Amino acid sequence: MQFQINRDVLLKSLSIAHNIIERKNTLPILSNVLLEIKKDKLNIVATDLDILFIDEITDFKFSKEGSTTTSATVLFDILKKLPQNTEISFSLQNENKLNISAENSKFNLLCLPVDNFPSLSENFQTDGININGEKFLSLLNKTKISMSNDETRHYLNGIYVHITESEKTSYLTGVATDSHRLSSSSITLDKIDNFKPFILPKKAVFQLCNLLQENKENILLNSSETKIQFKIGKSKIISKVIDGKFPDYKKVVPQNNNKTLEVDTKDFIHSVERVITVSIDRKEGVKIALKKGEIELFVNSSSSGEGRENLKADYNSEDLIVGFNSRYLLDIASEIQDKKLIINLNDSVSPVLIQDNSDKNSYFVIMPMKI
Repeated sequence: MQFQINRDVLLKSLSIAHNIIERKNTLPILSNVLLEIKKDKLNIVATDLDILFIDEITDFKFSKEGSTTTSATVLFDILKKLPQNTEISFSLQNENKLNISAENSKFNLLCLPVDNFPSLSENFQTDGININGEKFLSLLNKTKISMSNDETRHYLNGIYVHITESEKTSYLTGVATDSHRLSSSSITLDKIDNFKPFILPKKAVFQLCNLLQENKENILLNSSETKIQFKIGKSKIISKVIDGKFPDYKKVVPQNNNKTLEVDTKDFIHSVERVITVSIDRKEGVKIALKKGEIELFVNSSSSGEGRENLKADYNSEDLIVGFNSRYLLDIASEIQDKKLIINLNDSVSPVLIQDNSDKNSYFVIMPMKI
């Protein structure tokens, strides 16, 4: 195998491949990335046995086909430290040694046989669904903030992707919850039959976000019984889905919260960030006193002091004091596109609904906390 490639072209692909691979694993081959030249294409393949990443590169020159596997981390680090736009030459010396040269640098990397690399190809029978890449990235960003880390309830450790209907319109909807907060975001779709809902694992969510950040092309989504495939341009991510039943989240979405607070989104974020500066443990939370014409944010830390700030706001009901986990509040407020943040409350202990006037198809629910 012999080929030449621009450093930036390969680095873009390797940055995703390198993130897929687990640092600690019992199988040495899973630390490696597969480089394969076949039919005028360079294929970059990485897997942790749960996610498979395949990228196809055509912008390179080669003089000999072939394949090998070498350390993804070492190769990624070499590429990162080489100057931009450097031309790099790869030459497979034998089954165990890959020679890499670029300008004044030369490296010999150890390789493992290609036969040891797991084969995870999957036949996807359906034609697939076309999804707008930019809109799907927005859906993932708005919902991933509420994914759980609780291993005992593994079915919450991802985003539940399913079809919803409203006023004869079909939506692809993503929902995530950790039982303290919930995020839901939807994008319109043509009517789809036989769509099987799935729970996309957290790691796949983050890798998809990385890929979509770089490539805003449309996505072709295909599914099988146990796996889901996202094809974006010449790249593919194939992931196992979480085996489990996602809870009926609609039961916790408040329907009759008639106390409405409207506040400038950026001012609110900055105020919360300022008052929580006194709190070393951010889990101590922030109290918000709602009054006509303003709100008062208050943090009292047993170990480091207190912070207080007043902020102009529109509030339509009697005075109320409610406490929140400040990190949860900031995560949600940072995803609001509109200049105004709309918070719908019932009392100091019931779930709170947060809406975005610029995106009527997304909403957030957060549970107050006792402070």
